[in-house]
Amino acid sequence: MADDYFRQRDNDNMLRLRKLRRELPSFCDDFFRGIENTTSLLTRVSYAYDLRIFFDFLVNLTDEFDGMTVKDFKVYDLNRVTLDNLEFFVENLSLYSFKGKEYSDNERAKARKIATIRSFFKYFYNKGLLEKDVAAKIPMPKLHDKPIIRLDVDEVADLLDIVDGTLEHDAFNPHQKKYLEHTKLRDTAILTLLLGTGIRVSECVGLNVEDIDFKNNAFTVTRKGGNRTILYFSDEVAETLLEYVKYRIQIVVETSALFLSLQNKRISVRAVQLMVKKYAQVATPLKKITPHKLRSTYGTNLYNETGDIYVVADVLGHKDVNTTKKHYAALSDDIRKKAARKVQLRDKKSD
Repeated sequence: MADDYFRQRDNDNMLRLRKLRRELPSFCDDFFRGIENTTSLLTRVSYAYDLRIFFDFLVNLTDEFDGMTVKDFKVYDLNRVTLDNLEFFVENLSLYSFKGKEYSDNERAKARKIATIRSFFKYFYNKGLLEKDVAAKIPMPKLHDKPIIRLDVDEVADLLDIVDGTLEHDAFNPHQKKYLEHTKLRDTAILTLLLGTGIRVSECVGLNVEDIDFKNNAFTVTRKGGNRTILYFSDEVAETLLEYVKYRIQIVVETSALFLSLQNKRISVRAVQLMVKKYAQVATPLKKITPHKLRSTYGTNLYNETGDIYVVADVLGHKDVNTTKKHYAALSDDIRKKAARKVQLRDKKSD
């Protein structure tokens, strides 16, 4: 079935969540059941990871809970958590140890953990199990806008030329070149699809052969949340994709996956990430390019062509157009400048 990949992914995440919940105090199960209908599975998995770190901090670095284990916690023990504890927890996230490994959270990782703790305390406060919602007072860190890293037109061309062998280079040794020759059609199709449609890497690896409709230059993609959406691609994308599909359908395998690994199984998200990194380091060594940066490249090009932020939001699958505005609104100045240059008040007089 078309959604086998996504069903398996959800099953894996469900098992991961169950395992994480077993490491938390038993009353946390009430929290996860309570938020099930208002959050995604991936959000709940993230919450579980954050809560593990939070309770580990309480039992190991605070006087109030010294001598306790994580499993000893009861819901009423949360009443003893002070604002000082919570602020110390946030400060500690700059450098902390967990299960023998050291971590250092940036401002966005800290903000996510604060959001988790706020939701956690708010849930039990609203149920009348806490005397006050102390977590609501945790100040959120100031989040600085990250620069949008994307490829310009020449860099896109160089990247694709390197993948399909059009552009000669000596970055790969003979053994690597032999391997890349074997994966050339697949890699070119993946990169062309990412750059030409802006789909997420998870959406890309989840595609099946039957999802592609060359008659209408369209394909069906499963977006975040499980919604199935029809998107369209250009003739340039169609040409590259068709060349790969002709090769792909000759391979007799059990999976219906469109893009295959060398083991003839569905290619993984991690494999695509590494593949993009490998080629991008040759094409644009000064830019750290990921599949998401290819998505940003497409979003930028689409916004420059249409000037319509709502079209960009719809095509990229953003549920909130403000997410799109935050990333691409800065490009409006460029569009306004181009528009201003097109307005001519008087005919230029020839000499």
